[in-house]
Amino acid sequence: MYKNLFFLKAIAMQEKLKPTCAQLEQTLSQRVDDFWHTHLGHHPSKVTCQILGDKIAIVIDNSVTQPEQFLADSGKGNLVERMRFNLDKAIHQQLQNLIEEVVDIPVIDLMLHSSLETSRTSSIVVLAAVPMTRNPSALPQEQQQTDSG
Repeated sequence: MYKNLFFLKAIAMQEKLKPTCAQLEQTLSQRVDDFWHTHLGHHPSKVTCQILGDKIAIVIDNSVTQPEQFLADSGKGNLVERMRFNLDKAIHQQLQNLIEEVVDIPVIDLMLHSSLETSRTSSIVVLAAVPMTRNPSALPQEQQQTDSG
């Protein structure tokens, strides 16, 4: 009987150590904001992360840096687009590593795109599995598809 009680307490402790879905999203948002500031010298106005089962949607508002905006305002939009494309490629692996560290799941694919028109950067991340959270029912589950034929 005591072994069962000990086992149940150990399981309860492990559950408490797991973050909630909201905590995981908040941690990821904060880490992406810190990453942007550290590596690009720019604080976005808002970073939103939404975990959708084994996928994560990230939107970084006001992601365009002052030098990029200055060049774009000076009629150098094509140069800024090329710069941003190369910048996105350069930060891709580091951003992937950051995400894997936070969610503790390997990233299978990370798509990253920045828009000068909206001053947003967006990313869709595909994970190898659904992140472990204290409240797994809070994560949207993939819809079941049925074959009708």
